[in-house]
Amino acid sequence: MSKKKWLGLVVYAVIALFAATSCGGDDESSGTTTGAAASTAIPGLGATLNEIKQKARSEGMVNLVIWAGYADKSWAKTFTQQTGCKVVTKDGASSDDMVDLMGTGAYDGVSASGDATLRLIARGDVAPVNYDLTPNYANVFEGLKNKSYNTVDGVGYGVPHGRGPNLLVFRKDKLPAGTDSWAPVWDGSQAGKLSIYDNPIYIADAAVYLKATKPDLGIENPYALDQEQFDAAVDLLKKQRPQIAKYWDGTTYATQVTTFKSGETTVGTTWPYQTNLMAAEKPPLPVSSLKPKEGTTGWSDTWMIAKNAKHPNCMYLWLDYIISPQANAKVAEYFGEAPSNSKACDVTKDKNHCTTYHATDESWWKDVYYWDTPTADCGDDRGEACKTYEDWKAAWTEIKG
Repeated sequence: MSKKKWLGLVVYAVIALFAATSCGGDDESSGTTTGAAASTAIPGLGATLNEIKQKARSEGMVNLVIWAGYADKSWAKTFTQQTGCKVVTKDGASSDDMVDLMGTGAYDGVSASGDATLRLIARGDVAPVNYDLTPNYANVFEGLKNKSYNTVDGVGYGVPHGRGPNLLVFRKDKLPAGTDSWAPVWDGSQAGKLSIYDNPIYIADAAVYLKATKPDLGIENPYALDQEQFDAAVDLLKKQRPQIAKYWDGTTYATQVTTFKSGETTVGTTWPYQTNLMAAEKPPLPVSSLKPKEGTTGWSDTWMIAKNAKHPNCMYLWLDYIISPQANAKVAEYFGEAPSNSKACDVTKDKNHCTTYHATDESWWKDVYYWDTPTADCGDDRGEACKTYEDWKAAWTEIKG
C-alpha cells in the first residue's frame, strides 16, 4: 500500500481537475504525467512557452515563499532582466510556516521541503507541472525525479531545487579525533552544549539513530513510525532535551555560527550552509562536519506553483530558470548543496563543487532520508498503523515543554 492513500479524495480531486493521471503510482516510476491538462488548469497560463514569455511581460512580477537565500538578488536580478518579472520573496521560518503562507493564496509559488509538499498537494494549494513548459527539467538528475514527496500517482507537482544532508557538526577541540557517529548528540557526553534543529521533523533524526542502534525496533523508514517506534524516538528526544543549549530553525540558522564561535555549543545538527559560514570566519572556526556512520536525514526541496497563482506565467518561467544550469549552480554554491541540474556541474565557480557535495554519486545518498510527510499509512503491511504529522507536531510540543 502506497503512502498516497493518505491523500485521499482531496488529492484525487486535485489530480482529476489538473492532470490526466496514469497507472503506476510508484514514486520511483519511470514516467511522470505532464500533459496539457496540467498547464491549462491554471487560469491565465499560456499554452506554449512563447505565449508564457509574452504574458509574463504584462504580469511583471512573481511572489515567492522561500527558504532564506533561495532567491538571492544576484540571480533574481538576472531572471528579471530576462523575463520582465520582478522577484518578490517572503522567507519561511519552517515548513509549517510555508504551508500556512501558501494557504493565504497570496503567493505564486514556494520552495517546499518534503515535510510540506504532500500537505500542499493534499490541500489543493499547488498544481501539477507540465514539464514540457520547463525544458531544463530534462537535465535534472534521475535520482531527484518522481519522488514520494512531490509525485502522486505519476503526476509531478514541481521541479527539484537541489538536495543536501543534515550533518553532524562539532568543535574539534571538544570532541575526540575520528568522531564519526551521532552518539555525542544522544549519549549525554556533551550535556548542555547541543545545537539542535527546532522542528517536529527532527523526530526522524532520532529514528535514524535508533534504526542503527536499536535494530529490534524494526525501523526502516524514519518517517513511517508505528506506536512502538514513535514512542522510542520521543523518549530519546525527551532525554536529550535538558542537554540542549540552543535550538535553531530556518530563520535563526546564523545564530548557530555564533554559539559555536563562543563555545556555548560544541556539537549538533547543521546544514552545509552554516558550515560554510563557520569556515568563512576569520580565523575559521575549529569545527568538523560530516555524514555520520548511522546515516542522516536530508532535504530535496521542490519549487511548486500555486493552483491559483496570480502571476502564473512569471512563476512558470521561474520554475524553469531556477533549475537552469547557471542559476542552479549559483544557488547550489551559495547554500552549500548538490544542484538538481546535471549540467550545473559544468558551470560552478568551484570546479570540485559537485564532487564535494556528491551531486553525481547516487550511492552516497542511499542513507540520506529526505524529509517526507509522516502519514497514518506506513507504506507497508502494517497498514494505517503509523503516526501522522499532527502526532509529530503534538509530540514535539511536549518534548520541548
